[in-house]
Amino acid sequence: MPDFQNSIHFVKRFSLLAIVLLLGVMPSVDAAQPGKISKVLPHWLDLRGRHTLSPSLLERDAYQSKLRADRGLCSGIRFDVKWSRNTGGDVKLQLELRVTGDAKPIVLEQPIKPSRRGGWDAVTLDGDAFKGIGKLIAWRVRLLDGDAVLAERRSFLWTQRKPAAAAKEPAVD
Repeated sequence: MPDFQNSIHFVKRFSLLAIVLLLGVMPSVDAAQPGKISKVLPHWLDLRGRHTLSPSLLERDAYQSKLRADRGLCSGIRFDVKWSRNTGGDVKLQLELRVTGDAKPIVLEQPIKPSRRGGWDAVTLDGDAFKGIGKLIAWRVRLLDGDAVLAERRSFLWTQRKPAAAAKEPAVD
């Protein structure tokens, strides 16, 4: 019986040691990443600037579907971005939109308060700029420190376009 108790005691100690080591490693993994964009929520805005009529998520999704279907009910689009960073400096959010009819993406930038290490910020396209765009095809949001890209999140339709010279080359088999 004493051997069984010793083996249980050994397993408990080993488990505790493994947990302590794991918790010690986890913060260093996060520290290696200079920035992160956790979520990007595109919200169509109605003529009164609202993205929903009530706090219910089901109601919000239904209202967003209605606004997407009829652009005449929209006054703009807002991208709510949840971000975090591990560095200081001149941090900003950059939103790029690909729309029908434009060869170049529409680029919007939103500076972030220097004292903040993370949170939610919104980048909005509204007014005459919104009325002049075609249908939204794809988007990309970047977290920038000066010109350095800390993090990026994009819609599944966003693709990297090849230069014209590379497009003419045959595929390598």
